[in-house]
This record gives sequence, structure tokens and C-alpha cells, in this order.
Amino acid sequence: MKVGLPCIAQFVIVLDVTIVAIALPVVQEDLGLSDVLLAWVVTVYPLVFGGCLLAAGRVADRFGRRRVFAYGLWVFGGASLLCALAPSGAVLLGGRVVQGVGAALVSPAALALVTAARPSGPERGRALGWWTAAAAGGGASGWVLGGLLSGWLDWRWVFLVNVPVCLVAALLAPRVLAENRPHLSPTIDVGGAVLVTTGLGALVLALSGYPLALVPAAVLLGALVFVERRARDPLIDPRVLGRRAVLAPNAVAAVLTATTTPIALLCVLHAQQDLELSPATAGLLFPPFNLAVIAASLAGPRRGAIPGGLAAIGAGGIALAISPAIPVMLVAFVLMGGGLGLASVASTARGTAAIDAADQGIASAVLATSAQLGTAFGLALFLPLGFLAPALLALMLPARTALLAVARRAAPRSRSPHPPPRSRRSPSP
Repeated sequence: MKVGLPCIAQFVIVLDVTIVAIALPVVQEDLGLSDVLLAWVVTVYPLVFGGCLLAAGRVADRFGRRRVFAYGLWVFGGASLLCALAPSGAVLLGGRVVQGVGAALVSPAALALVTAARPSGPERGRALGWWTAAAAGGGASGWVLGGLLSGWLDWRWVFLVNVPVCLVAALLAPRVLAENRPHLSPTIDVGGAVLVTTGLGALVLALSGYPLALVPAAVLLGALVFVERRARDPLIDPRVLGRRAVLAPNAVAAVLTATTTPIALLCVLHAQQDLELSPATAGLLFPPFNLAVIAASLAGPRRGAIPGGLAAIGAGGIALAISPAIPVMLVAFVLMGGGLGLASVASTARGTAAIDAADQGIASAVLATSAQLGTAFGLALFLPLGFLAPALLALMLPARTALLAVARRAAPRSRSPHPPPRSRRSPSP
């Protein structure tokens, strides 16, 4: 339960990134929402979630990861109930904002609890496999569950399913999870927290289709760098984030979501708009993706998992660009799900191992923020371009890795023209 409970919570909060998208037509018809407000129902959750993650990660490091995890579940569950009972679009939008805050409190605390429960060795790899399976499986399962619930029951069940899970998890947390609070000081860099939350929120907003938000995002994030370099106890240490061991796995996390999320959404739109399938039927196309993600994640970190996983995602995207027919879609989902699971476990393992145990909350938050920014970037840039563009992005790292391997094999071995003379033994007396 020390690993299972955080994984279940992560599944639920990632689920809500995608579960609402497939139910949008029914929500719009029931509440009479405009197209603009309807788009914000989807956008505001990852916007607030991504913007609050880094501040929430540091809060978990300061005040206790179990405590913040439990509080976040209460906030998320209450907001989900508010969304389910919403009589109007404005109330639904407000509930989604509070959901984003609750999710930001839960996610970094949950991953920090997992890494603390399994600090090293093969057990850590297996725990991160379960974590990645829960996170990636939650995002993928949203397409299935959203279609089934909105098609067979009512769109309000899309939010109601969260409530009992959050209630049970919040009640169990103090009983089964050990508190983990390496930082005893109750202080926190409030200025840094405000700047990182508003700056990242503006950046996610800009990537979600509002380019004018790039100006305040640049100003706020620039001010963040200035403040953090002079803070006595910074929210984020720029020297840590600048290390290759930290940057590389976070870049991979961003690429994974930037490539898989727009491809999945393009498949949903194609199934409903072009193939004229109902939301429930369209959702039934996604179980191969879910199962492949889970199976590959549970295999744990593997050598070559990142380039191999990205290559599988790229191959699936290229297949869909050639023909988005349902049989091709199912094969592509298996390729992409397997690649996502393999590469996610590896990037999560490297990203958490690169930062000290005392800062695992912020390490987890940085990884989650990278994934959220990747999602926003992918949807903004690749959704209008079709399947091929995200597939090519996914193939960039594997192609570079393959070229470097060929270059190393082709490079002639350097030989010295004058080999060193053999040492001669002095004659025995």
C-alpha cells in the first residue's frame, strides 16, 4: 500500500486531463456552453495544475509529503463533486480550477512518497514502473472511461468517479503511509512560489493557443531566475536545474507528452468526426494503448528504453499519417503505448535519481511540470499539423543515437606509427 496508494491517486488526477475531452459535446449540449467557455473547461485544469506544481512540490518537501498528499486529495475530491453538481458553465469552470490546485498538491507528494518507500535497488525500479503505469495509464484511460461514462450514463459521472477514490485514499493515507519531511524549517520562498506559479501558468496559457501570454510569461520567469539566484533558501536552485542529469530526463518527459497527447486526440477526433463513431464506441479503441503502456511500464527501467520507446512512438505516428484506418490505429496504439511506458519509466528513474532525497518533492514536481508543458506545447503546435509532425519529433533522439553509433563504428582506430618498445628484462646476474 505504500506504493499502491500514491499510484492510485496519480491515476485519478492524470485521468482528469483527458477524461473530460471526449465528453465535451454532451457537456456543451446539457449546460448550453459557448465554444470559448467549453474550451476553457478542458484548458484550465492543466493550466492550473502545471502552474502550481513546482510550488506544491516545495510545500510537500517543507511541510510533509503525506500531509500535503492527503490535503490535496480532499481538495481534488471536493472540487470533483462541485464539477459533478455544477448547474452552469461558470461553476464547472471554477470547479476545474480547484481541481487543478488539488492535483498539483497530490502529484509531487505522491511520487516523493514512492521514492522514499523504495529508495534504491531493483525494488525502486519496480515501484517507478507501477508509478509510470498509473500515470500513463490514467491519461490513456481517460479516453475510454470518458466515452463510456458520457455515452452510457451521464457526463457528470466523469467527475463523480473521482469522489469515492479520493475519499478512501485520503482516509487511508495517515494509516498506511509514513510521513517524510526532510526539511524541518517551516519557511518557504513565497516570492519564488508566486513567480513560478504565475509564470508557468502564463507559459501554459501561451502554449494552449494564447500567444500574447508569452510576454508576461517571459517577464515573470525572468524575474523568477533573478529572485532565485539571490534567495537564501530558493524554491528552485538554478544550479541544480542546469545540470545535464536533471535537464535530459525532463526534456524526455516533455517530448513524450508532446508527441503522444496530440496523436491520441487526433485519433479521437477522426473516430468521431470522420468515422462518425459515438463517444462510447470511440473510447473502446483505446484499450490496446492502455494495456501496452501498463505492460511496458511494469517491465521497469531498461537499457536503451528512451530511444527505443521514442522510436516506437514515432513509428506509430508515421503509420497513422499513412492511413488512420481502425486496424492501423490499433497497431499504432500498441506501438505508441509500449514506447510511452518504456521511456516514461526510464526518464522518471533518471529524473528522481539526479536530485537529493531531501528535494524529491521538487524533483517530482519538475518532472510533472515538464510533462504538462509538453502536453500544452504538443496540442498547440501539432494538433493543426496532423500525425506526421509529432512522429518526426519522437524520432529525433533515436535518429541521433543511431547516427552516433554508426559514426563510432565507422571511425578508424587510431594507431601510433611508432609502437612503444617492449620492456626488456635486465639479464640475471
